[in-house]
Amino acid sequence: MPTHTPDSRTLDLPGFLTDEQRAIITAGYEHSVITAVAGSGKTSTLAWRIRYLLQQGHDPARMLVLMFNRSARMDFGRKLQDVCHQSGLVLPEIRTYHAMGLRLYKRFVKEGYLPGFSENILTEQEISFQTWLLTRRLAPEELGDEIRRNKKDFVETATGFIDLVKTTLSPADVVFEELGYSEKHRYLIDLFHSFEQWRKGHSRISFADMLYEPVMAIHQNPPLQRLVGNKMDLILVDEYQDTNEIQHLLLRYVAGDRARVTVVGDPDQTIYEFRGAKPEFILKRFSDEFESPLEQTLSYTFRYGHRVALLANHLICHNTGRRDVLCHSHPSTPATGTTLHRTENDAGTVLQILDQETDIALSDTAILFRVWSQSVPIELRLLARQIPYRIDAGKGALFSREVQAISALLKVVSGTLEKLPEEDRLDLARQLLRFPHVGLKEPELEQLARFLSGFSSGWHARLLALDFGALAPMAARKLRRLGEVLEQLRGYSGPAAGLVTVYAEHTELYEGVRSLALTHDSAEERIDTIRGFREYLKGLDVDATGALEHLKTLQHKARENTSDEGVLLSTIHRTKGLEWPRVIIPGLQEKYLPHSPRPQDDARASLESERRLLYVAMTRTRKTLHLITRPQSRQPHLDGDQGPSRFVEECCFNLASELGDWLDKRGPDSVDSLTLKSPVTPVSLRYAAREEVTLEGKAQKQSDPGTSPLWHQTTLTHSIFGIGRVISEDETSFEVHFVSGEKMHFSKKSAHLYFSLPAQ
Repeated sequence: MPTHTPDSRTLDLPGFLTDEQRAIITAGYEHSVITAVAGSGKTSTLAWRIRYLLQQGHDPARMLVLMFNRSARMDFGRKLQDVCHQSGLVLPEIRTYHAMGLRLYKRFVKEGYLPGFSENILTEQEISFQTWLLTRRLAPEELGDEIRRNKKDFVETATGFIDLVKTTLSPADVVFEELGYSEKHRYLIDLFHSFEQWRKGHSRISFADMLYEPVMAIHQNPPLQRLVGNKMDLILVDEYQDTNEIQHLLLRYVAGDRARVTVVGDPDQTIYEFRGAKPEFILKRFSDEFESPLEQTLSYTFRYGHRVALLANHLICHNTGRRDVLCHSHPSTPATGTTLHRTENDAGTVLQILDQETDIALSDTAILFRVWSQSVPIELRLLARQIPYRIDAGKGALFSREVQAISALLKVVSGTLEKLPEEDRLDLARQLLRFPHVGLKEPELEQLARFLSGFSSGWHARLLALDFGALAPMAARKLRRLGEVLEQLRGYSGPAAGLVTVYAEHTELYEGVRSLALTHDSAEERIDTIRGFREYLKGLDVDATGALEHLKTLQHKARENTSDEGVLLSTIHRTKGLEWPRVIIPGLQEKYLPHSPRPQDDARASLESERRLLYVAMTRTRKTLHLITRPQSRQPHLDGDQGPSRFVEECCFNLASELGDWLDKRGPDSVDSLTLKSPVTPVSLRYAAREEVTLEGKAQKQSDPGTSPLWHQTTLTHSIFGIGRVISEDETSFEVHFVSGEKMHFSKKSAHLYFSLPAQ
């Protein structure tokens, strides 16, 4: 065991470290869990902690540092080298979870607990090809056409399902139920087992198997638990809030009873639940399974100023599944500007921000979305203005299948068919018959498309002349509707946006999209892409011909937009651990943030997850943060736009701006008491107290259902069904009439879990 005799070198710590950082670096030999807020300098702190431990006499061969990916491992390795430069210390090995798993896998093969495997690790391409073959073989016949058309979506869903099963100890059928897929996708369970049979038959392993196979072997074989455990004295794990079941188990088995384990993370930044991560591992499971850990914090952020810190704290303190830690801007951190925009037009507001804040480069700007469909009108406006941009994950609105299908519709209706060669008309016919899908099997659909492409006009008449009696009832009904709406739109000279609206309503387009979508979320995202494109066309106020000319110009510009220096468009999920001088967050409205959960979801857990997403998004900024929401008076729309997000009110923007601005500007001779115009909150009082400032002012009224029953309010927001009006109540329940037209009864006892007051 290591010695603990103090050494003068252990006191040689840099002066810039905070008291919190020093306490972590010099902590004793015990389990610990460290809550580190965004931008808290945890990498440097952990590097100095390791140097301190090495100087205390700990054996580097019995120290294990675990990082979540190769990039984090390399970054931490460089930081550790810098901190230990010229110290003469031998450094411990830094591994990823998967590298450690692979090492154990090979050992278990030698010990005879696992079969041998090929060193040729399965590539993504190989896995995708096998899942494609299995999808075509195992999926129900009714999905056949959709699978052939949307190969990428189905392959991604299958590979994602396989990986997610391998993050847990749960069987595939249990994981399937938890994901909430529809019955027609139950084939995924058989697909998982068939893939595993194929993989094992060829002695191959995937990246996920590097953890899954050895952990399952350890879990099922007590001799292996004794073989791998108690070999380390100290284990340090970073980003523990992203831990899943398999990773947590591996840590527990390797640590055994001997190792003292330190985990570092931020429960408020747990946003990878779709990969199996759960905040409960850092909040509860670690403390339950590693006896009485020391709880420490890194609460100062060196990334953003007081205003952002106050916004983030007010928001996240509405969550119950967290540690009660406030992020606090360090005195050395420059001020960060914040602006709340209440507008009906997100895209126009984004352009105004870029035009007005010219001191920040476009390449230093990130526009962060909850879902990709929100980017559609903004990307198109950037294209139209020739503002360079980059799209994370390589997506692009103009080349999405929804926008391509609407373009095909515009070409058919605008009378341009006669100018096109037959092959181009064939492509248009295929898109039209799938938007929405008319219910024909693929050979029949192809035959009809070729029939229509032989004519340069009058497609409506050809469709209406079909022998509907010879077709299946559903296909006959859909084809008749398609013919009727094309006849109705023949010669249409109104705005292109109106044309799309008429077409969508008459063909039941959105219902058609939902019927074939893989998941509820994918259906809503496709529908929102259509609506976002329609809104963009509405802003142009052009007819079908004008819209086509405009789109042709935009497509040309999009192909030329190859800049690596433009504005970044990305989803919040892809920005974890990153930062930018300027961050813009559009779409702060009900349905997007918080995103509408599925009916089977835990409403409160879903809401807390959405808060964490916004918390992560806001804390990516350094210089300026722009939040874009709807006007306070905005009434809900039946097409899904349900007005300002409840999170806007929770952030207490005016209070955060007033107090944050005063803290930014105060000098050494400033008074230590401040009277605010904005109502003070418990969060603001705690924040000010740490700054040794006393706040005066009216206390904020609390919308606590215990003091003012929710059902006594005229209007409420349900986490799933949106905004509604309370129309009646009895002793145990109350009735709500929602904007969708539905009337539903709810229990008063559990109302606080699902209802909130609308944003003011």
